[in-house]
Amino acid sequence: MKLWKDLAQVLNYNVMFSPRGVLMLAHTVHDVQVCMRHVHANRANGIDSEWLTAEQARAFCPVLNTGDMRYPLLGATLQRRGGTARHDAVAWGYARAADALGVDIIENCEVTGIRRDARGRVEAVETSRGVIRTPKLGVAAAGHTSVIMRMAGVRLPLESFPLQALVSEPVKPIFPCVVMSNTIHAYISQSDKGELVIGAGMDAYTSYTQRGALHITGHALAAICELFPLFRRLRMLRMWGGIVDVTPDRSPIIAKTPVPGLYVNCGWGTGGFKATPGSAHLFAWTIARDEPHPINAPFTIERFRDGYLIDEAAAAAVAH
Repeated sequence: MKLWKDLAQVLNYNVMFSPRGVLMLAHTVHDVQVCMRHVHANRANGIDSEWLTAEQARAFCPVLNTGDMRYPLLGATLQRRGGTARHDAVAWGYARAADALGVDIIENCEVTGIRRDARGRVEAVETSRGVIRTPKLGVAAAGHTSVIMRMAGVRLPLESFPLQALVSEPVKPIFPCVVMSNTIHAYISQSDKGELVIGAGMDAYTSYTQRGALHITGHALAAICELFPLFRRLRMLRMWGGIVDVTPDRSPIIAKTPVPGLYVNCGWGTGGFKATPGSAHLFAWTIARDEPHPINAPFTIERFRDGYLIDEAAAAAVAH
């Protein structure tokens, strides 16, 4: 518990987070209804959010196409304090802060098995670098969670998919914000190095491959070129697929498991990175006290057996 509070003090978020503003585009009447609902929900919770006309959205992001498109732009929501965080910087920031607080981080160490004693409790983790004995084990292995949990005899209601992404060659600063479009399905921002960072959709088939799929990225690039004709001649540098784990109701699992001493944090789909600080705090609480925090109490494995699902299929504004 105290560890995560200390980490929050040690981490320097100003270095990692770039507030540029986030535009969510609306191309259909349904988009407008959903976006307006988001604006009112944000305001009701004290979060600044506003609705822009197509012309106002173009004024905020001058390279945005508001002319002749397959799905014309009807407007957009804007969250001015929203932005991007460098994933690698956040990961290394947590690692350095944890190391400074005495946490042992073992890199390049593959988990090969989970040992249970005669009573069925966790007693050790087998790795490629030896055995680590422990009475409590927390698993947060993202897309490979089901593989790790199977070592302890626990089956989870998870599917793993590659989520596609790609980056362009670097160009001078030209893109002032983050733009997302659900209807055309595009996500784009510009990195500090000048690359355009483009998010595509998930592959339709379960897989652990990280090569990416050409038809997925092709669809994303067609959407980007439609929204931003200025970028049509840019060359792409690299593409990849990151593995995400998805539950049937698209909500995470942060819970104890049927195995005493074994805990799991998984099922975040495409939205896990943003939830890292909060979910880590709840996970630490659950492990330390052997009971869930009131916030994550409903997010159990048993909800899929008992029918108490938490439908969040549209939480990330993409079909994941």
